Amino acid sequence: MIEQLERLANIFRVPDLRRRVLFTLGFLAIYRLGAVVPIPGIDPKALEEFFRTQRGTIFGIIDLFTGGAFERMTVFALGIMPYITASIVLQLLTVVVPRLEQLVKEGELGRRKITEYTRYLTVLLSLIQSYGIALSIENIPGVVQHPGWGFRSLTLITLTAGTIFVMWLGEQITEKGIGNGISLIIFAGIAVDFPRAILRTVEGLRAGQISVLTLIPLAFLMVAVVAFIIWFEQAQRRIPIQYPKRVVGRRVYSSVATHLPLKLNPGGVIPIIFAISIVTFPQTLALFAPQSRVLKSVIDALSFGEPLYTLLYAVGIVFFQYFYTAVIFNPTNVAEDIRKYGAFIPGVRPGRPTAEYIDQVLSRLTLVGAVYLVIIAILPEILITGIHLHHLPGAVGVFFDNFLPNFIKNGLNVPFYFGGTSLLIVIGVALDTLQQMEAQLTMRHYEGLLKRGRIRGRRYF
Repeated sequence: MIEQLERLANIFRVPDLRRRVLFTLGFLAIYRLGAVVPIPGIDPKALEEFFRTQRGTIFGIIDLFTGGAFERMTVFALGIMPYITASIVLQLLTVVVPRLEQLVKEGELGRRKITEYTRYLTVLLSLIQSYGIALSIENIPGVVQHPGWGFRSLTLITLTAGTIFVMWLGEQITEKGIGNGISLIIFAGIAVDFPRAILRTVEGLRAGQISVLTLIPLAFLMVAVVAFIIWFEQAQRRIPIQYPKRVVGRRVYSSVATHLPLKLNPGGVIPIIFAISIVTFPQTLALFAPQSRVLKSVIDALSFGEPLYTLLYAVGIVFFQYFYTAVIFNPTNVAEDIRKYGAFIPGVRPGRPTAEYIDQVLSRLTLVGAVYLVIIAILPEILITGIHLHHLPGAVGVFFDNFLPNFIKNGLNVPFYFGGTSLLIVIGVALDTLQQMEAQLTMRHYEGLLKRGRIRGRRYF
């Protein structure tokens, strides 16, 4: 215990790291303050009563990512989701729009230009979504005190300004703090709900909504999921690289054997966040026409636990895993860098064969990572809320109704939301932030926060 406290104290012994950590904590505190300030003109109690029935729906997931800001309809109710959606759209357009593809190849200058376009698109999406939210909550009885264009305009301005401010907070944390600002804001929104989940669990035990026999296996499941996530996020496939003997001036450098580390989950938590943004997009469209039967049928089909929702969620995770990995990692450039420094992969010729070998290994790792993300994201949610295959029409629904056990069809009926998605995001962001702190401490010859261990390269793929 004393050793761990000593390692933690190392953070505050480095002036630059101390400043970055305090800056990050201060901006996250500002974000949490804005997440409790409600927009003008609503009745918080009536809105809370409405959202109490939405915890098992997609609205409940959105509220989870905003740390309760969506449920309380605060100035940060939209959170960072419009920015994420805008980033998805811009990254998809870089594949089909030559101008954007050219900007990507221009390096830092092009990246800044794409970031500027992302901000403009974020504002546009925030305006659309905030106007839809204003129309939607006007249809909830007793929530809006004075409905009309005055309330809609005020809501539109307030929510859009809140999203812009959250986007600015995330960018400032990334630039001047520690860790990725956008990921840390999502982390803060999810982590702040854990104490409320514990309180709801205690209330559920007292009220008899959940039994101890259900809670104990659920606790073991959570521990197992956490351990599995930590192991998988730290696992690597190490490609050996050999540097030949070199003569520089009068010095002779012997050959050096090193490796190229490739994570088993190259995309991290990004594919899940992107997939959630896409799956929840129809909910935004439904806000503009709450009386539309067509949109209502679509929303019912995409409700949490429905087969179509689960299928699209899984397909979205797999797609964005491959897409994001292709964006952040270019095997051709890596092979060229290896050849440039005179290195080679044993048994593989330099140049194009090296790029094809790396691409083959990366493709297999991406598939493994995609399957892992699907299991982590969907399996715990199925156990908690069930998967409604028995709702399918015809003989298929009858078959699943007779075949599936009740805890798979209807879930375990726990009074709080638990899913591998939230745990994966929290653990992934925490590990990434700790690794950045570790790098800062190691660079300044301090003992790091984590115990060092060797992760052997696996040649399974």
